[in-house]
Amino acid sequence: MSTEALEKMLAKGVDNSLLRFGLGKGYLDVGDAVKAAEHLQRCVEHDPRYSAAWKLLGKAQQTAGNPDAARSAWQSGLQAAQAKGDKQAEKEMTVFLRKLDKNASA
Repeated sequence: MSTEALEKMLAKGVDNSLLRFGLGKGYLDVGDAVKAAEHLQRCVEHDPRYSAAWKLLGKAQQTAGNPDAARSAWQSGLQAAQAKGDKQAEKEMTVFLRKLDKNASA
């Protein structure tokens, strides 16, 4: 579904984590990291245990040039992934954090 269609659903009053995740991913895919981060932030407000949303939120923040916000999202995402037993997301965010630390010290 296109971001335009999802935006129409949002405008009609539908607002949930799945819709916000779709909007965030859609905007990230077309290169609008700022708008993606806004929707993904709302997504994790709806569902703080949504580890995939935390992962994308960190990516959106990093792409938008906000490494501290990316770090915060991935740290929260690690907690969510660990609580759910989502080992793959946990591994990925651990790698992202390591790379962020490496780039910060370079």
